[in-house]
Amino acid sequence: MPFEHTALLAAAGLLATCAAIVVFGSVVKGALGVGLPLVAVPMLSLLMPAPRAMGVLMVPVLLSNLWQAWQCGQLAHARRFVGLIVAQLVATVLTVRFSQGLSVQTFNTLVALAVLSAVVLMALRPTGEIPPRHERWAGPLVGALAGIMGGISTLTGPVIIAYLMALRLKRDEFVGSISVVYLCGSVPMYASMLWWERFGWFEVGWSVVALVPMFIGLHAGGLLRRRISEEGFRRLLFAFLSLLAVALLFK
Repeated sequence: MPFEHTALLAAAGLLATCAAIVVFGSVVKGALGVGLPLVAVPMLSLLMPAPRAMGVLMVPVLLSNLWQAWQCGQLAHARRFVGLIVAQLVATVLTVRFSQGLSVQTFNTLVALAVLSAVVLMALRPTGEIPPRHERWAGPLVGALAGIMGGISTLTGPVIIAYLMALRLKRDEFVGSISVVYLCGSVPMYASMLWWERFGWFEVGWSVVALVPMFIGLHAGGLLRRRISEEGFRRLLFAFLSLLAVALLFK
C-alpha cells in the first residue's frame, strides 16, 4: 500500500506539472500570439521523451492554429504562399520519415538546438526586406527550412515569422497569412508523425485532455497582454528559453 500511495502521488505530481507547463505555454501564446510549442515542447521534454512531448501538444497546437485561421475569416492568403506551403509539407514529411531511427537523446538535443536557433532568430529581429519579385524562390526555401525544423522538433514559428516580417505585410495580412501557413504546416506534420509512430494514440488521448489547461492559459495570456510591456516579456522569455535549451542539452 505505501508503494502504491507513493506511485499515485508521483503520477499526480507529474500530471499537475505537465498541466502547468501547458498553461504557461498557452499564456505566452495568449500574450504574444505565438509560442505554445516553442515553450511547452522543451519544458515537457525535461519530464518525458521529446517525441512524447510533441504528441501531447498535438491537439492544442492544431486547435489553436485552426481557431486563429478561422478568426481571420478567409483562406485567400494561402494562394500567395502555395510555394512555401508545398515545400514545407514535402520537407516535413521527408524529415519525419528519415528521422525515424533517431534516439530519444538525439531528439532532446535537436529540440534544444531548435530552441536556441529560434531564440537567436527572434532576438536579432531581422530587418531585411524581401521584394515581391523574390517570393517565387524565397518562399519555397523558407518553407523547406521550416519543414525541416518542424519535422525534427515541431518548432516552425520563428522561421516563418521572420520571412513574413521581411515581406512587410500589413497587420491584417500578416495575421491572416501566418495563421493559414501554420495550419497548413501543422496538419501534415502531426499526421506524418502519427503515421510513422513518432508518438501514438496514447499521447493523442492526453493531448485532448491538454485542451483544458490550454484554454485557461490562452485566457490568462489575453488578460496579461493588456497589463505588461511586450518587450520586457519577450526578454524574460528569451532568457528562460535559453536556460531551458541548455538544460535539455545536458539532460
